[in-house]
Amino acid sequence: MKGLEKFIYGILGSKKKKLLVIILTAIAFFLSLMMFPSKMVLAKMLPGKSDNTFSVYIDTPTGSSIEQTKQVSECVIDVLKKEKEVMNLELFLGQGIPLDYAGLVKGASMKTTENVSEISVNLTDKHTRKEPSFLMTQRLRPIVKKKCLPLVKGTNIKFVEQPAGPPTLASIVVEVHGEDMKKVRKLSMQVANILSDTKGLVDVDVMMDDIYDKYELIPDKEKVARSGLSVEQVNNILYLAFEGMVIAHKNSKDAPDQIPIFLILQKASKTLNGKSEAELRSKLSSLNLMNMKGMMVPLSEVVTIRKVKSSPMIMHKDLSRMVNVIAETDMVSQVYPLLAARDVMLEKFSKEYKIEKAGFNTYMFDLYLTDKKTGEKFLLRWDGEMKVTLDTFRDLGGAFIAALVLIFLLLVIYYKSFAISGIILLGSFLSLIGVIVGHWVANWFTSETFFLTATSLIGFIALMGISSRNSLLLIDFAKSLMECHGMNKREAIAVATATRAKPIALTAVAIILGSALLASDPVFGGLGVALISGTIAAVFVSLIFVPVLMHNAKAMDFDKAPHCDIKEKNNIAITK
Repeated sequence: MKGLEKFIYGILGSKKKKLLVIILTAIAFFLSLMMFPSKMVLAKMLPGKSDNTFSVYIDTPTGSSIEQTKQVSECVIDVLKKEKEVMNLELFLGQGIPLDYAGLVKGASMKTTENVSEISVNLTDKHTRKEPSFLMTQRLRPIVKKKCLPLVKGTNIKFVEQPAGPPTLASIVVEVHGEDMKKVRKLSMQVANILSDTKGLVDVDVMMDDIYDKYELIPDKEKVARSGLSVEQVNNILYLAFEGMVIAHKNSKDAPDQIPIFLILQKASKTLNGKSEAELRSKLSSLNLMNMKGMMVPLSEVVTIRKVKSSPMIMHKDLSRMVNVIAETDMVSQVYPLLAARDVMLEKFSKEYKIEKAGFNTYMFDLYLTDKKTGEKFLLRWDGEMKVTLDTFRDLGGAFIAALVLIFLLLVIYYKSFAISGIILLGSFLSLIGVIVGHWVANWFTSETFFLTATSLIGFIALMGISSRNSLLLIDFAKSLMECHGMNKREAIAVATATRAKPIALTAVAIILGSALLASDPVFGGLGVALISGTIAAVFVSLIFVPVLMHNAKAMDFDKAPHCDIKEKNNIAITK
């Protein structure tokens, strides 16, 4: 360690070299921080999780028949069946799949209409499969959509993976709040169009029912009575003609309840030749009922046809009407598409609305819109995994600041010096250089983007104690050399650095080897990389940068103590 001692001694003896060390460290810290705005390192709550299953959600336009939904579903299945990694598929037509981790918040259990279906895809084991499930969905998404979306215009196909963290409705959710639902629907479509044009976002969907024309068949009670029929007869034949009905029950020893026997007409008999009112009236004219006098009465004579608009479902949150616009990210962080889409919204909506931004609070990205003509108020609230990410990073940032404050207070109590405590704290904080650069390097050795995740920040917070320990070793040993051996400050710092370099390096090696097992984990990989790269940076900072700060600090000018502890003196001599 004599070489290191001479090296540090030489740096401490030259003002230019000390200044160079400080400048280079500051530049390294600044450049590492610039990796975020330059997108060399991307932040995300948690990376993609490779699983043995994923789902495909299919939503044909509201009012579509079950046959149209089945046509699109079979198209998707045909594409997926060609994949070698797909073991089996199961189609749930007109309903959602049995609740899974993702479906808990995505509303799978509420799907009971003819225009929806879900496909559960089971893959080979992830440990024997080369391609992770999240990369497979990314590859298959454009193929499936190109082939299957044109079959029924207005169809939406979404690939849903099991989340690595807490399940959310989608990666990015924009809640459009307002009282005038007509304008809310219009605003929602504008938001959806902006998200669709934003790079990195896929599977954009507006969670609202389409408004369409429909026909109501209303039995005319007066005409029904004059014709010698009953309302029940008319209702039964209407259900039988268009839907089907239970006509009897069967008992079985294997079933605890009666088994209903359901009668349904053939597809050719049920289907109309067109969507006009004339076709529907022609259908009713072909259906006849026998009255009590044995006469046949056409159904069209006793049923009134009325054309009306459909009644869409209205969603509420916090006693406010709203519509959700959702989007998934295509292997990118949620934050960057959010900022890009929000800038476009600010520019586009400013023509019609007066826009107010939310303050620095939980919903700091929200936009409050006021119509310039009518004064109506609307709210664009951001939610989903993006909000979970921001909340997590905010909470971890608060934990990091709390750790800094506590460490600083303990050091002040121990050393009775703000300067020495600040040196230790600054040396610990600079390990962030290694954490950021380590993620940038790791990104070069992975097939997918290696994100700075929540687990990475946990690793950085854990590094604070390790880095502080390195600086404590140097300061305490240099202090002892100055007080007990009468060394000058420059020599004591050089000797302390060279002497303590070995235990610092051994501690670093132990941390690196212990964290190497975590580095390859899809969820805790960020924690492993943060500990490895942060520890390496902490070693260099402790052995080069911290000694320079110690030499410049007047608080390190300790006087020789003539009554130094003999045991401490002997320990120093033996160590040296």
